[in-house]
Amino acid sequence: MQRPELILPGGSPEKMDTAFHYGADTVYMGLTGFSMRSRVNDFTPEKLAESVEKAHKLGKKVYVTTNIYPHNSKIDAFRQHIKWLSGVKPDALIVANPGVFSLIKEEYPDAKIHISVQTNSINYRDIMFWRDLGAKRVVLPRELSLNEIREIHDKVPDMELEAFVHGAICVAYSGRCLMSQYFTHRDANQGICAQSCRWKYKVHLEEEKRPGEFLPIEEDEHGTYLFNSRDICALPYLKELNEAGVSGFKVEGRSKTTYYLATVAYVYKKAIDDMMNGKDYNPALMKELEKTASRGYSPGFLKGTFTQDDIHYEKNEPIQTHKFIGIVRKHNGLKCEIEIRNRIEKGSEVEVLTPVGTLSAKIKDMHDLDENEIDVAHGGAGNKLVTFDVEIPDGAFIRQKC
Repeated sequence: MQRPELILPGGSPEKMDTAFHYGADTVYMGLTGFSMRSRVNDFTPEKLAESVEKAHKLGKKVYVTTNIYPHNSKIDAFRQHIKWLSGVKPDALIVANPGVFSLIKEEYPDAKIHISVQTNSINYRDIMFWRDLGAKRVVLPRELSLNEIREIHDKVPDMELEAFVHGAICVAYSGRCLMSQYFTHRDANQGICAQSCRWKYKVHLEEEKRPGEFLPIEEDEHGTYLFNSRDICALPYLKELNEAGVSGFKVEGRSKTTYYLATVAYVYKKAIDDMMNGKDYNPALMKELEKTASRGYSPGFLKGTFTQDDIHYEKNEPIQTHKFIGIVRKHNGLKCEIEIRNRIEKGSEVEVLTPVGTLSAKIKDMHDLDENEIDVAHGGAGNKLVTFDVEIPDGAFIRQKC
């Protein structure tokens, strides 16, 4: 069994650092205007180049997203961007558009090209097509079952396959959505999706001979989130995916928090380690994932058809068992400087996530940075000095049961 690559989102340099610290082998990132996450993106050209260099020094990899669908007006900008990337030398470029693919071949012929999930490469002939053009990897659509993935690998064994194992699922086929453009004039395929599928809707039927007589079909009298897909979670199926030929396990979420990244990276790194050591799937790891925000979990299409149970109809509020309290920025013995994200009180029992596991701790006392004693700290009020009853390392995440 070949060890799969764990690929995490890098929406900012800090998120990249967190992903690597908690177990990622690779991060993917991109610049606004060329990437499918243009609205929430903390990378400038300088930061991206520095991040690639930093990752390589750590022995890690960076894949750069160049995966929007450019109109004519963006072609020259894409050409210049690709020329610039040839000097940055990321480990691969993720591409969705044949025109951009051809630009890369012209301007950066040595680039390793990965085909984006946005291309809807859903059968083995699609994979053969991209292989014959010189692509090295295809990111498979979420709409494929395990049996279909296995057949693709059997038919095209010389192509690397990558699959999403965790994160949000778009209501549209492989994310090629028109709802956001229709409602808000923010084009999802240009990286500025408004996530209209997560909104609350009231839906009625009207029979043509009875105008104005609406028949409600919503879940209840308050409306429904009828497009609100649960998040994909393939944690119980990692071994099957690996045996089916998937060499890259990808996590969605460049706009998610560093706490989300740390939790998901830790869990999937642990699951991969267990798998490689011949251990069975550990259901306790799912409990760890439930400590960070989600819309509820589903295996998606991996086991067959998507059903009504894979939609979270009730609400668009996150489901989680724990709230994120803060990040340990530095420590000196039992005293830690913590960036506070949610309210916490002196005497509280908390849980601590580190790259090697979790531990329980109690807050003995708290001070502001001027050493004034405090009993309560609130999110957004700056860093605070917190003394625990156990030593906690830098970069740890503090959380508390909801």
